[in-house]
Amino acid sequence: MRMTSPSKIMLIACGSFSPPTPMHFRMFEIARDYFEQIGSASVVGGIISPVHDSYGKNGLVSATHRCNMIKIGLQSSDWIRLSEWETQQEEWTRTRLTLQYHQNCINSFLKDANSTNDQHIPSWIPEGLKKTASQVQLKLLCGADLLESFATPGLWKDEDIEAIVGQHGIVVISRAGSNAEQFIFNSDLLSRYRRNITIVTNWITNDVSSTLVRRLLNRGMSVKYLLDDYLIEYIKKHALYGTSNTSFPRS
Repeated sequence: MRMTSPSKIMLIACGSFSPPTPMHFRMFEIARDYFEQIGSASVVGGIISPVHDSYGKNGLVSATHRCNMIKIGLQSSDWIRLSEWETQQEEWTRTRLTLQYHQNCINSFLKDANSTNDQHIPSWIPEGLKKTASQVQLKLLCGADLLESFATPGLWKDEDIEAIVGQHGIVVISRAGSNAEQFIFNSDLLSRYRRNITIVTNWITNDVSSTLVRRLLNRGMSVKYLLDDYLIEYIKKHALYGTSNTSFPRS
């Protein structure tokens, strides 16, 4: 039997990242390992897209700080990159539109084989992408909490969920023992596009969230070993998350 080549995909994670935690980055590695093990797809790139300042979520520091912290956290990664597109818009952008923009950029880049002007190539486009792929599908990478938020009344538009899942697909990093399959079964909309939803179990529990980190920082408690040391120094230097009102613990 003739084996078909695995499809090429890129993963994009959208969110506040205030501050970014190791789990935000770890999700990409977990997802890539999964696709490589089952051989269904080759992950050719990862994108982190922080939300616009106007999103107004509690604890959201400026996009400048969040982008800088993401860059610090990604210093050791050779395949995950930052996209500042959302932060540069006039207002908050719905996740559906963020995915569409990045997918269109990928399609245009791959189609324009004769382009030689690197100034117009987004910095989040992987190097050598044209040599490794003719088509790339962008998928939303998220945790099980985002998947379950689809059921929160008024939070998501049905047409947005349908576009995200139906046109792009999502990769859900789920905790061992969680019931993402049951949640999908209970949703007629998600069940309709079940083939576009990939559930990946994270067997190594990590409950360190941005909310927890902010709470510790605001109380003047140590976050060493919860965040990158350089990221902690950045937070200290710029007095983020209430650290200006507390005695910042030694790192």
